[in-house]
Amino acid sequence: MKIGIDARLYSPKFTGIGRYTYELVQNLAELDQENEYVIFLYQDQFKDFECPNEKWTKKITSAAHYSLAEQTSWYKQLMKEDVDLMYFPHFNVPVRYKKPFVVTIHDLTLHYYPYKEYSPKWSPKKQLQIWIYKWIMKNTLRHAEQIVAISDSTRADILKEYPKTEPSKVHTILEGVPDHFQKASEEEVKKTLDSFSISKPYFLYTGVWRSHKNLLRLIDAFSELVKEGRNIQLVLTGKKDPIYSEIPDRIKELQLEDHVVCTGFVSEEELIALNTGAKAFVFPSLYEGFGLPPLEAMRFDIPVICSNSSSLPQACGDAALYFDPLNTQELAKAMQKVLDDEPLRKELVQKGRQNLERFSWKKMSQQILDIFKNTCNYIH
Repeated sequence: MKIGIDARLYSPKFTGIGRYTYELVQNLAELDQENEYVIFLYQDQFKDFECPNEKWTKKITSAAHYSLAEQTSWYKQLMKEDVDLMYFPHFNVPVRYKKPFVVTIHDLTLHYYPYKEYSPKWSPKKQLQIWIYKWIMKNTLRHAEQIVAISDSTRADILKEYPKTEPSKVHTILEGVPDHFQKASEEEVKKTLDSFSISKPYFLYTGVWRSHKNLLRLIDAFSELVKEGRNIQLVLTGKKDPIYSEIPDRIKELQLEDHVVCTGFVSEEELIALNTGAKAFVFPSLYEGFGLPPLEAMRFDIPVICSNSSSLPQACGDAALYFDPLNTQELAKAMQKVLDDEPLRKELVQKGRQNLERFSWKKMSQQILDIFKNTCNYIH
């Protein structure tokens, strides 16, 4: 059996679909000594990627994600390859591709929380892109032999939004959690904190600036602690985005400039140092397909405060202090509790370590490999 893999996002850096694809490829090379693989990479990745054995072949493609070339030249390239089964780690399968394929769906965020830049105020053109996104998603789900959802929440969203999808072909397979993270040294932590002017115990949020990340309520809740005279800071990572100007505006409005640190984009080394030094990790998101950041935080033995929305309870299990993400007062109380209750802090850290044992990239890869095999047996 010859299996093709769309690895255009393949990357060992950070998290997301790139890391997901990287871990899958690395583990398939170890787990599967029977099948052949054709892996499609961009030029830079192609130069660095070494085929693990003679059963692997690498191919170059230049078709960018979400581009016209993806629907034309990329489609033609795929059709020329004599693969029994194609795997796509993301929804954007060329709409004319009708050979057997398996796809992973990570979330349906744009269905529920379209980014502000997709609103008519910012760009009418983006409205068309939303329509195209939903059209491609619908086409992909209709024609996929099997569908991998990364959480029960994502699976439920797929079946809700696309009720014609056969439930038996949608499988929940949880992601792994990065295990290469190691706590930073005291010197590395101090260097990073000094570089961002972090001088007090701090809550940490990591992620992008988007409306569904619920950062305004987080800032409002944090302000309640500051009003009480707490000697703390809130650190928000993520690229500073002028489209989401309400975030710095709210910080200024509440006179929190000395208490809230917006780091902008951070390197992996800085991210590790920030997690290592944090008093607690807080994740107020309204919607997540899986919810990797709080699991990453557990790797650093810091307590996690997490919203009870979408996939997050499944990901975090009993290892987080939950709150209603729409209730600012409830979030503020959760933050206060983690600051004041040392036994709770220790309990959350211990449960966090245990929770991480549920997640494995190798286990995930084996389950996807089983789907590959079963699908090929079925179509032949």
